Amino acid sequence: MFARIREDIRTVFAKDPAARSTLEVLLCYPGLHAIWYHRVANWLWRHGFKLAGRLVSHWARHWTGIEIHPGATIGRRFFIDHGMGVVIGETAEIGEDVLMYHQVTLGGTSLEKKKRHPTIGNNVVIGAGAKLLGAFEVGEHAKIGAGSVVIKEVPPGATVVGIPGKVVDEKKPRPEVDLEHAALPDPVAEAISNVLASEENLQECFARLQRSMSAMADTVGAVRSGQPQDTEDGE
Repeated sequence: MFARIREDIRTVFAKDPAARSTLEVLLCYPGLHAIWYHRVANWLWRHGFKLAGRLVSHWARHWTGIEIHPGATIGRRFFIDHGMGVVIGETAEIGEDVLMYHQVTLGGTSLEKKKRHPTIGNNVVIGAGAKLLGAFEVGEHAKIGAGSVVIKEVPPGATVVGIPGKVVDEKKPRPEVDLEHAALPDPVAEAISNVLASEENLQECFARLQRSMSAMADTVGAVRSGQPQDTEDGE
């Protein structure tokens, strides 16, 4: 147990540069406290003490602002940074070395008593405010951009942004865990840029067409009047 606690503390230092001391981590990190509460609640849940597990998770929600259902499965070195507003549903599964920011939701989209929540692979990073809804898989080393709404499977190594979430970058899985928000692609801005470029091309084509028609009209007029005129090269 103590080895696992030490690993949790090392995980905080590895994933949050604001961490300064072990005492600070022990006292001031609700994401860490929520994980510890969940381990107790999950043990009770798996051993048939369902109500006791729910009571522990309910107290953890009150104390940390993070709601993790006791039935959720969470791997090692999972870290919730800041944490306020995080919701993790009953059938959610989270792999190892996952980094999650505040206001993330791993929610369900079905009322049936079956697998309803996402499965998160190892080394995944989920940005602040992201909502992952449904029983699909997020592949290893994927990155979910802040504020994204993801409703379908995410390939390993992919980056997803937008509402609904779209894969904007799909690469081979990388060993490091990072989320440079400023470097994430912007599909909306890219689409607008493409439209403006197309409009510019159309305007150039229209201008060339106007010049050609004007030159043709001058040529026809000159032929009819018996006064041939030279036209511009290439028109």
